[in-house]
Order: sequence, then C-alpha cells, then structure tokens
Amino acid sequence: MSDAMHIVLDETAMSAAGSGNILVSRLIHRAHAEPGWYLYAPACALVEADRARPGTAEHLAALPGITVLDLDLPAVLTIAREATWARAHAQHAAQPAPDRPDGAIVATTMPVRWKGTAVRILDLNP
Repeated sequence: MSDAMHIVLDETAMSAAGSGNILVSRLIHRAHAEPGWYLYAPACALVEADRARPGTAEHLAALPGITVLDLDLPAVLTIAREATWARAHAQHAAQPAPDRPDGAIVATTMPVRWKGTAVRILDLNP
C-alpha cells in the first residue's frame, strides 16, 4: 500500500465546503500544504454541487490543492450504466488507477448513499 492519501469529494462534500464544514476545510488545507495528500473533484459531481450551491464549481476549481477530474472515456462508459452522473463519476474516480494504485476514499456528508458500494468512505459529518 502507498503512503499517499487520495480522496475524492462527492457532490455533498463539495457543497459542504461552501457551507463552512470544518472537516472539508481541513482536507482542502492538507491537500494544499502537505505532500502525499491528493484531493479530487470529479467534473460530474462538481456540476451537481454547483447546481445545489451556485458558485461552488468556480470556487473549488480555483483552489490549488484540488484536481478536477475530466470526464474521460472510461468514466463515460461507467456513468452511462448508472442513474446519477455525480455519484457514478465519484465512484469511478475512487477505483484504482495508475496514479492511485490503492484507489481513493470518497469523502461525503451522506454516507448512507454509498452503502452497498465497493468504495471506502470518509464521513464528513462532525
């Protein structure tokens, strides 16, 4: 296992960032300030977060510690089979990849939505 920490924000975590959630703020700070911490914002989840809280996408995309994940062909093929694009893109981003050999953890404020999926969850509720 790698010592790097890879965390994917789902749309609920992104919306919580704009609401002052201290746990999301700590993740953003770590991703910016500490080596080995990586924070990802899947584009489809970013769209849904911005719909729920306008301005979220522009704000998060401007932060230096967050990498926006584009909708590439493998993600499109995964999303096409799912009901919600935001959740599907976040789940796809959490799967192992060359730059994330151990996969990533999905950070969320609604962990119940992820029950029964094969992803690790970080509950951002205080």
